[in-house]
Amino acid sequence: MANSPQAKKRARQAEARRQINSTHRSKYRTFIKRVESHITEGDAVAADESYRAAVPVIDSMVNRGLIHKNKAARHKSKLNSKIKTLAGV
Repeated sequence: MANSPQAKKRARQAEARRQINSTHRSKYRTFIKRVESHITEGDAVAADESYRAAVPVIDSMVNRGLIHKNKAARHKSKLNSKIKTLAGV
């Protein structure tokens, strides 16, 4: 337990940031799952639309510091390659 006033404040701030980060992480995962569900359904058009919606969300998570830029690039690359395979390009 925090004893000094500074430590108490940092504990409050850490909890607030944890809740905000949790919300953003959930949003990020939801967008990725949405793309993957369209891919498994075999709907190339819907998958492409949901991918285009997911890219800015993924990039914003990088800017917030929630995920590393290489992880974001990996997700975008994998999803895009799956969509292209589905579309037959």
